[in-house]
Amino acid sequence: MKMVFITAGLCAALAVGGCADGPVPAPAASAASVDLTNCGLPLHVAAPPKRAVTLEQNATEIMLSLGLADRMAGTSYQTDPVLPALRPAYDKVPVLAKLYPSREAVRVASPDFVYSTYTSAYAPDAAGPRADLAKLGVPAYLSPFACENAADATATVSFDALFGEIRDIAKVFGVPSRGEQLIREQQDRLAGATVPASDTSLLWYYSGTTTPYVAGHGGVPDAVSTLVGARNAFGDASQKWPAGNWEEIAKRNPDVIVVADLTRGGDGDSAQSKIDFLRKNPVTSTLDAVAAGRFVVVPGSSMDPSIRSVEAAELVGAGLRKFAR
Repeated sequence: MKMVFITAGLCAALAVGGCADGPVPAPAASAASVDLTNCGLPLHVAAPPKRAVTLEQNATEIMLSLGLADRMAGTSYQTDPVLPALRPAYDKVPVLAKLYPSREAVRVASPDFVYSTYTSAYAPDAAGPRADLAKLGVPAYLSPFACENAADATATVSFDALFGEIRDIAKVFGVPSRGEQLIREQQDRLAGATVPASDTSLLWYYSGTTTPYVAGHGGVPDAVSTLVGARNAFGDASQKWPAGNWEEIAKRNPDVIVVADLTRGGDGDSAQSKIDFLRKNPVTSTLDAVAAGRFVVVPGSSMDPSIRSVEAAELVGAGLRKFAR
């Protein structure tokens, strides 16, 4: 049986009831306390956290962008190089695991708040369910885009909804003005990314060569397409990331292909490997976008809801302006 070790530090961080078995009674509300409904579960934060743990990079970068490195007891699951502006702060935060930390690793860090933007972080073989953490007096936040139950999730990604998540975290940590400043900076960048509306169709090519995975309805690519005045070539697909096929892609003949640059190292992950494949594949080599070299490369991480998503908008907007000349 897997043992769970709870340190004295975590016991001190827990609410009234210490390390006793069973649910910990909620502390009395204070001026600094925050209550939210997060992905269908009540989230009570008695005071601004001082020992937060982030379970993957998107959550980490939101925290660091809010200037909260000194409130972090640990981070994990770095998928891409950290944004250069955030690197000095990131280097001060302990890394708990290369991927997701175990329940034991999370508890040894003595957190008073846990945050992730992916449901998988709260799997039983990772940090454990949010409800279990709540029983230990540790509030755990999950991005509204990735709730455990689909009915509780924000079904369609929008920048306004992403800003709502930033506001939640800023409120929890008692730094609402920093949240508003970060949101204004993101909004200003988005304003600079817009282009006049057109009928330009964009194929968002995420990964795979044998089976291409493309952007469907409701994700970041859909939101960016609308923002930059274009349309998602597979916006009629019900899934956010459907498995496509080259014959259907050729039939739709997109005007521009947005290529995700992934750092995983698998088949068709890097942007260049995708472009090389499109140029060699007999079905795709004659596409208008391929023949004319109308490719826009964006970091794969910017296609997930995060503070990086604004970069996808900027890159695609710049690409469309260049191709229009």
